Amino acid sequence: MIDWSTTYAAIWRQRNEYLRPVRQLDPVRLEDLLGVETQKEQLVNNTQRFLSGKPANNALLWGARGTGKSSLIKALLNEFKEKGLRIIEVDKQDLIYLPEIVDDIREASQRFIIFCDDLSFESRETQYKALKSVLEGSIELPPENVLLYATSNRRHLLPEHMDDNHDTRLMQGELHYSDAVEEKISLSDRFGLWLPFYAQKTEAYLNIVDRYFADYEGDRIALHQAALDFASMRATKSGRTAKQFYNAYASCSRNK
Repeated sequence: MIDWSTTYAAIWRQRNEYLRPVRQLDPVRLEDLLGVETQKEQLVNNTQRFLSGKPANNALLWGARGTGKSSLIKALLNEFKEKGLRIIEVDKQDLIYLPEIVDDIREASQRFIIFCDDLSFESRETQYKALKSVLEGSIELPPENVLLYATSNRRHLLPEHMDDNHDTRLMQGELHYSDAVEEKISLSDRFGLWLPFYAQKTEAYLNIVDRYFADYEGDRIALHQAALDFASMRATKSGRTAKQFYNAYASCSRNK
Protein backbone atom coordinates (compact mmCIF):
# COMPACT_ATOMS: atom_id res chain seq x y z
CA MET A 1 0.00 0.00 0.00
CA ILE A 2 1.20 3.50 -0.83
CA ASP A 3 1.73 5.96 2.01
CA TRP A 4 0.11 9.03 0.44
CA SER A 5 1.38 11.26 3.23
CA THR A 6 4.88 10.97 1.76
CA THR A 7 4.13 9.96 -1.86
CA TYR A 8 2.88 12.72 -4.16
CA ALA A 9 2.35 10.80 -7.39
CA ALA A 10 2.07 7.28 -8.72
CA ILE A 11 1.82 5.53 -12.09
CA TRP A 12 -0.35 2.50 -12.76
CA ARG A 13 1.68 -0.45 -14.06
CA GLN A 14 -0.53 -2.89 -15.93
CA ARG A 15 1.79 -5.90 -15.98
CA ASN A 16 1.95 -6.19 -12.19
CA GLU A 17 -1.37 -4.42 -11.62
CA TYR A 18 -0.07 -2.00 -9.01
CA LEU A 19 0.61 1.67 -8.45
CA ARG A 20 4.31 2.50 -8.65
CA PRO A 21 5.27 5.53 -6.52
CA VAL A 22 7.04 8.31 -8.42
CA ARG A 23 10.35 9.15 -6.75
CA GLN A 24 11.56 11.91 -9.09
CA LEU A 25 8.91 14.45 -10.02
CA ASP A 26 9.17 16.59 -13.12
CA PRO A 27 10.28 19.94 -11.61
CA VAL A 28 8.25 22.14 -13.99
CA ARG A 29 6.59 25.12 -12.26
CA LEU A 30 3.57 27.19 -13.21
CA GLU A 31 5.74 30.24 -13.79
CA ASP A 32 7.75 28.29 -16.36
CA LEU A 33 4.75 27.98 -18.68
CA LEU A 34 4.35 30.98 -20.98
CA GLY A 35 1.66 31.82 -23.50
CA VAL A 36 -1.08 29.84 -21.72
CA GLU A 37 -2.04 32.32 -19.02
CA THR A 38 -5.81 31.98 -19.50
CA GLN A 39 -5.72 28.19 -19.43
CA LYS A 40 -3.37 28.25 -16.46
CA GLU A 41 -5.64 30.58 -14.47
CA GLN A 42 -8.76 28.51 -15.10
CA LEU A 43 -7.14 25.19 -14.23
CA VAL A 44 -5.50 26.60 -11.09
CA ASN A 45 -8.82 28.05 -9.92
CA ASN A 46 -10.58 24.73 -10.57
CA THR A 47 -7.89 22.86 -8.65
CA GLN A 48 -8.00 25.26 -5.72
CA ARG A 49 -11.76 24.77 -5.44
CA PHE A 50 -11.23 21.02 -5.51
CA LEU A 51 -8.64 21.20 -2.72
CA SER A 52 -11.00 23.38 -0.67
CA GLY A 53 -13.79 20.82 -0.93
CA LYS A 54 -15.86 23.04 -3.21
CA PRO A 55 -17.52 21.90 -6.44
CA ALA A 56 -14.96 21.46 -9.23
CA ASN A 57 -14.95 19.99 -12.72
CA ASN A 58 -13.13 17.23 -14.51
CA ALA A 59 -10.93 18.93 -17.11
CA LEU A 60 -10.09 18.22 -20.74
CA LEU A 61 -7.03 20.03 -22.07
CA TRP A 62 -7.14 19.71 -25.84
CA GLY A 63 -5.34 21.19 -28.81
CA ALA A 64 -2.05 21.47 -30.64
CA ARG A 65 0.84 19.23 -29.72
CA GLY A 66 3.66 20.56 -27.56
CA THR A 67 1.73 23.54 -26.21
CA GLY A 68 2.06 22.75 -22.50
CA LYS A 69 -1.03 20.65 -21.74
CA SER A 70 0.78 17.88 -19.86
CA SER A 71 3.30 20.28 -18.32
CA LEU A 72 0.49 22.35 -16.83
CA ILE A 73 -0.90 19.35 -14.96
CA LYS A 74 2.57 18.39 -13.72
CA ALA A 75 3.12 21.96 -12.56
CA LEU A 76 -0.09 21.84 -10.54
CA LEU A 77 1.34 18.99 -8.48
CA ASN A 78 4.48 20.98 -7.65
CA GLU A 79 2.30 23.96 -6.71
CA PHE A 80 -0.22 22.15 -4.51
CA LYS A 81 1.39 18.91 -3.29
CA GLU A 82 1.94 20.38 0.18
CA LYS A 83 -1.78 21.18 0.32
CA GLY A 84 -2.80 17.58 -0.18
CA LEU A 85 -2.88 17.24 -3.97
CA ARG A 86 -1.82 13.89 -5.39
CA ILE A 87 -1.69 12.64 -9.00
CA ILE A 88 -2.14 9.14 -10.37
CA GLU A 89 -1.18 8.67 -14.02
CA VAL A 90 -3.13 6.03 -15.94
CA ASP A 91 -2.53 5.16 -19.59
CA LYS A 92 -5.46 4.83 -21.97
CA GLN A 93 -5.16 1.07 -22.28
CA ASP A 94 -5.33 0.73 -18.48
CA LEU A 95 -8.59 2.61 -18.00
CA ILE A 96 -10.37 -0.69 -17.41
CA TYR A 97 -8.62 -0.71 -14.02
CA LEU A 98 -9.84 2.77 -13.15
CA PRO A 99 -12.79 1.69 -10.94
CA GLU A 100 -10.43 -0.46 -8.81
CA ILE A 101 -7.86 2.35 -8.57
CA VAL A 102 -10.54 4.78 -7.45
CA ASP A 103 -11.91 2.31 -4.90
CA ASP A 104 -8.49 2.20 -3.21
CA ILE A 105 -8.28 5.99 -2.73
CA ARG A 106 -11.86 7.10 -2.12
CA GLU A 107 -11.38 6.99 1.67
CA ALA A 108 -7.98 8.72 1.67
CA SER A 109 -7.64 12.17 3.23
CA GLN A 110 -5.71 13.52 0.24
CA ARG A 111 -7.30 14.74 -2.98
CA PHE A 112 -6.41 12.99 -6.22
CA ILE A 113 -6.22 13.93 -9.87
CA ILE A 114 -6.34 10.97 -12.22
CA PHE A 115 -4.12 12.06 -15.11
CA CYS A 116 -4.68 10.57 -18.57
CA ASP A 117 -2.18 11.91 -21.10
CA ASP A 118 -2.80 11.97 -24.85
CA LEU A 119 -6.28 10.53 -24.48
CA SER A 120 -8.31 9.57 -27.53
CA PHE A 121 -10.06 6.47 -28.78
CA GLU A 122 -10.51 4.74 -32.09
CA SER A 123 -13.93 3.58 -33.23
CA ARG A 124 -13.66 0.01 -31.97
CA GLU A 125 -12.02 0.75 -28.61
CA THR A 126 -14.24 0.42 -25.54
CA GLN A 127 -12.01 1.53 -22.63
CA TYR A 128 -13.89 4.82 -22.51
CA LYS A 129 -16.88 3.06 -20.93
CA ALA A 130 -14.92 2.61 -17.68
CA LEU A 131 -13.95 6.27 -17.92
CA LYS A 132 -17.58 7.34 -18.15
CA SER A 133 -18.51 5.54 -14.93
CA VAL A 134 -15.74 7.28 -13.00
CA LEU A 135 -16.57 10.69 -14.45
CA GLU A 136 -20.25 10.61 -13.53
CA GLY A 137 -20.69 7.51 -11.38
CA SER A 138 -22.96 4.54 -11.76
CA ILE A 139 -25.23 3.40 -8.95
CA GLU A 140 -22.54 4.84 -6.67
CA LEU A 141 -21.61 8.51 -6.83
CA PRO A 142 -18.04 9.39 -7.86
CA PRO A 143 -15.79 10.03 -4.83
CA GLU A 144 -15.50 13.64 -3.72
CA ASN A 145 -11.71 13.42 -3.49
CA VAL A 146 -11.10 12.42 -7.13
CA LEU A 147 -11.08 14.43 -10.35
CA LEU A 148 -9.91 13.45 -13.81
CA TYR A 149 -7.68 15.71 -15.90
CA ALA A 150 -6.99 14.51 -19.44
CA THR A 151 -4.99 15.87 -22.36
CA SER A 152 -5.80 15.20 -25.99
CA ASN A 153 -5.16 16.50 -29.47
CA ARG A 154 -8.89 16.03 -30.13
CA ARG A 155 -11.73 18.11 -28.74
CA HIS A 156 -13.98 15.08 -29.12
CA LEU A 157 -12.17 12.03 -27.78
CA LEU A 158 -13.76 9.59 -30.21
CA PRO A 159 -13.17 9.91 -33.98
CA GLU A 160 -15.84 11.61 -36.04
CA HIS A 161 -16.71 10.40 -39.54
CA MET A 162 -18.82 12.00 -42.21
CA ASP A 163 -21.26 9.08 -42.33
CA ASP A 164 -22.00 9.51 -38.61
CA ASN A 165 -24.15 12.49 -39.58
CA HIS A 166 -26.46 10.62 -41.95
CA ASP A 167 -29.20 10.28 -39.34
CA THR A 168 -28.88 13.80 -37.94
CA ARG A 169 -32.13 15.72 -38.37
CA LEU A 170 -33.40 19.26 -37.99
CA MET A 171 -36.73 19.09 -36.11
CA GLN A 172 -38.75 22.22 -35.32
CA GLY A 173 -35.65 24.36 -35.56
CA GLU A 174 -33.58 22.13 -33.25
CA LEU A 175 -30.65 19.95 -34.35
CA HIS A 176 -31.01 16.32 -33.26
CA TYR A 177 -27.78 14.38 -33.65
CA SER A 178 -27.62 10.77 -34.74
CA ASP A 179 -26.99 8.12 -32.12
CA ALA A 180 -23.42 7.72 -33.40
CA VAL A 181 -22.67 11.41 -32.99
CA GLU A 182 -24.32 11.54 -29.57
CA GLU A 183 -22.15 8.65 -28.40
CA LYS A 184 -18.98 10.40 -29.52
CA ILE A 185 -19.85 13.80 -28.10
CA SER A 186 -21.16 12.47 -24.78
CA LEU A 187 -17.75 11.42 -23.50
CA SER A 188 -16.24 14.89 -23.92
CA ASP A 189 -19.40 16.39 -22.40
CA ARG A 190 -18.58 14.68 -19.13
CA PHE A 191 -15.65 17.06 -18.71
CA GLY A 192 -17.06 20.24 -17.23
CA LEU A 193 -13.94 22.28 -18.01
CA TRP A 194 -12.64 22.40 -21.59
CA LEU A 195 -9.37 24.26 -22.12
CA PRO A 196 -8.16 24.79 -25.71
CA PHE A 197 -4.45 25.05 -26.52
CA TYR A 198 -3.33 26.56 -29.81
CA ALA A 199 0.00 26.73 -31.60
CA GLN A 200 2.09 29.61 -30.29
CA LYS A 201 2.39 32.83 -32.22
CA THR A 202 5.90 33.96 -33.08
CA GLU A 203 6.18 36.48 -30.24
CA ALA A 204 5.05 33.98 -27.62
CA TYR A 205 7.40 31.34 -28.99
CA LEU A 206 10.38 33.68 -28.81
CA ASN A 207 9.42 34.69 -25.27
CA ILE A 208 9.68 31.04 -24.29
CA VAL A 209 13.04 30.79 -26.04
CA ASP A 210 14.24 33.83 -24.08
CA ARG A 211 13.15 32.17 -20.84
CA TYR A 212 15.34 29.16 -21.61
CA PHE A 213 18.24 31.41 -22.67
CA ALA A 214 17.92 33.91 -19.82
CA ASP A 215 21.70 33.96 -19.24
CA TYR A 216 22.67 33.96 -22.92
CA GLU A 217 25.24 36.67 -23.66
CA GLY A 218 25.49 36.27 -27.43
CA ASP A 219 23.63 37.97 -30.27
CA ARG A 220 19.96 37.80 -29.29
CA ILE A 221 18.75 38.60 -32.83
CA ALA A 222 20.79 35.71 -34.23
CA LEU A 223 19.46 33.48 -31.46
CA HIS A 224 15.88 34.34 -32.39
CA GLN A 225 16.52 33.65 -36.06
CA ALA A 226 18.05 30.28 -35.22
CA ALA A 227 15.04 29.49 -33.06
CA LEU A 228 12.64 30.39 -35.88
CA ASP A 229 14.63 28.28 -38.35
CA PHE A 230 14.49 25.37 -35.92
CA ALA A 231 10.72 25.74 -35.54
CA SER A 232 10.27 26.00 -39.31
CA MET A 233 11.93 22.60 -39.80
CA ARG A 234 9.39 21.11 -37.36
CA ALA A 235 6.42 23.08 -38.74
CA THR A 236 5.37 24.18 -35.27
CA LYS A 237 6.11 26.89 -32.74
CA SER A 238 5.49 25.58 -29.24
CA GLY A 239 6.96 25.32 -25.78
CA ARG A 240 8.18 21.83 -26.63
CA THR A 241 9.94 23.13 -29.76
CA ALA A 242 11.55 25.91 -27.72
CA LYS A 243 12.91 23.38 -25.22
CA GLN A 244 14.22 21.14 -28.01
CA PHE A 245 15.90 24.16 -29.58
CA TYR A 246 17.51 24.99 -26.25
CA ASN A 247 18.78 21.43 -25.86
CA ALA A 248 20.35 21.57 -29.33
CA TYR A 249 21.55 25.16 -29.56
CA ALA A 250 22.87 25.57 -26.01
CA SER A 251 25.05 22.50 -26.46
CA CYS A 252 26.43 23.82 -29.77
CA SER A 253 27.14 27.22 -28.23
CA ARG A 254 29.12 25.68 -25.39
CA ASN A 255 31.19 23.64 -27.81
CA LYS A 256 32.27 26.63 -29.87
